[in-house]
Amino acid sequence: MIRAVILCLMICLLPTPAGAEGPLMKRLHDRMAAKQAGDAAVAEIAGLSTAYWLPQTAAPAPLVIFSHGFGGCKTQSKFLMQALAANGYVVVAPDHADAMCGLGTQRPAEKFRDIEKWTDQTYKNRGDDIRNLYAALKSDDAWRARIDWKRVALAGHSLGGYTVVGLAGAWSSWKMDGIGAVLALSPYVGPYVENGDLGHLAAPVMYQGGTRDTGITPTVKKKDGAYDKTSSPAYFVEFEKTGHFGWTDLSKSSQARVIEYSLWFLDHALNKTDVPLPRENGVSDIRAK
Repeated sequence: MIRAVILCLMICLLPTPAGAEGPLMKRLHDRMAAKQAGDAAVAEIAGLSTAYWLPQTAAPAPLVIFSHGFGGCKTQSKFLMQALAANGYVVVAPDHADAMCGLGTQRPAEKFRDIEKWTDQTYKNRGDDIRNLYAALKSDDAWRARIDWKRVALAGHSLGGYTVVGLAGAWSSWKMDGIGAVLALSPYVGPYVENGDLGHLAAPVMYQGGTRDTGITPTVKKKDGAYDKTSSPAYFVEFEKTGHFGWTDLSKSSQARVIEYSLWFLDHALNKTDVPLPRENGVSDIRAK
């Protein structure tokens, strides 16, 4: 069972070298990542190999920082990153230490089924990555001018969802200032339901799940689950026939709906648009509070 859960949480996408070390291997890794990233550029920011997508406008634009899934990588969800940039967002996505990009396996810091063992120290390095990346962007003259710092969101898939919900304050010691929205895509949030502080989050949250995402979505949608325990404003949308990979480039079936609801939420939370929450075919459950 645990192997199946770990496999579900891992996003194996890009053929990059495992355990690559040294300047040469780092350059090869970044070159391969840039080739795979489509219209993204790749740079080292805050010591992290980071992909970024820029909107066409030169005016300061809202920022989305994306955190990948366990064993995934910065370019695992290009379809969504590209769509956000095309709709006016600066999108920045780092590789965390557990990034595998399609080669090899590893053990999680704690077993995913042992939620009672997860604490604010579990994957704290991921939260630190996002915090350090944010600070590095804000301290750089070019990036500081490119971003509207009053409109900043975090987005994450799977363990990336755990990361960004934690930074919203689900681990109170992680709470990060300056965040206006959190987009949690099939997020691993069991530890927060068990021991976290979902009732005092610092930003609006949209949870997305799927009817075939049996390892994650039930924890979000069940009675007294993550959505119920999350402070208002919060949203939950569940897509039909969508499994855990539905938020990555591995699956195309729900991409249009993922883009639509993600854009609605970010536009609503950051840009204060007054458009009703979509209620489309292919959505099995939708909630707002």
